[in-house]
Amino acid sequence: MRDTRESRLLLVLLIAIAFALITVDIRGGEESPVDGARQAAATVFGPVENGVATAVDPIGNAIGAVRDSGRRHDRIGELERENATLKAKLGSDDRNRSRVRELDNMLKKAGAGQYGIKGAEVIAIGAAQGFSWTVTIDVGSNDGIQRDMTVLNGDGLVGRITTVGPNTATVLLATDPDFTVGTRMEKTDELGFATGQGDRPLSVQLLNGKAKVKNGDRLVTFGSQADKPFVPGVPVGEVVRVDPSGGDLTRNIYVRPYVGFTKLDIVGVVVMAPRSDPRDTVLPPKPAAPRPTPTVTVTVTPSADGEGGEQIQGDAQDPAADANASDPNVE
Repeated sequence: MRDTRESRLLLVLLIAIAFALITVDIRGGEESPVDGARQAAATVFGPVENGVATAVDPIGNAIGAVRDSGRRHDRIGELERENATLKAKLGSDDRNRSRVRELDNMLKKAGAGQYGIKGAEVIAIGAAQGFSWTVTIDVGSNDGIQRDMTVLNGDGLVGRITTVGPNTATVLLATDPDFTVGTRMEKTDELGFATGQGDRPLSVQLLNGKAKVKNGDRLVTFGSQADKPFVPGVPVGEVVRVDPSGGDLTRNIYVRPYVGFTKLDIVGVVVMAPRSDPRDTVLPPKPAAPRPTPTVTVTVTPSADGEGGEQIQGDAQDPAADANASDPNVE
């Protein structure tokens, strides 16, 4: 366009119209008369913007990952320092050495599951809210504790946070009748829901009525949406009784929890969920199978001079070998 008087007037007019539209749009807010035009422009230019975003997303994601990794590392380092302070606070006498062992076991559990935990002490039993199975711990909102966080110790699942104050929090224990947590069986992955029964074993309703279960089978937490109130993989307990299936759609089993709820002391609140489900890795190793017991057989045989002689034979009884010996199909 040639630089003429008419072109300059047209440019001034366009600028004036643009400022007028901007003013109308700002004053109109969500009911702006130019909102339709803006949506039309978004429809036209949206695919182009998405294409550009796709091209630069890997770079942005990489930068974000490094930034988040740094924050996570800093947070884990902070938690480690706080737990070390708690360990030093516990002292070195016999009772406190036992508490230090509890803390060490809990930190090992947290390490196996990649949980970021905040260590705490149980300072009271029961609460004003009327729950029958609760404890109070000495950390609260000032320590980053929030409602519906998982609580564990060196043995397994303790409960979940229900009420948070500035410096204390209430934990609803897994034994409370109002407590329910999703569970998953070790190896078979059968899902169910565990409910507290006070001082009796947890009642677990398996979703599969034909699930094969036996005493000694172990369970862990299944995990919740967004890891609240439960993170996955926390040990729950072992099966001690199995109800007959009876052809029902579900099946009831009873589980002895790993945690001793009458002697809680050092616990940990999971303030950072694991990046991935730890599955069964947090469960304690199973005890080794018992070794065969050696036996000694003494027999008395007469000798030529009339005196008895003793013959001693040693044998290690192996139940598997005995079973094979009695099986005609085993050569």
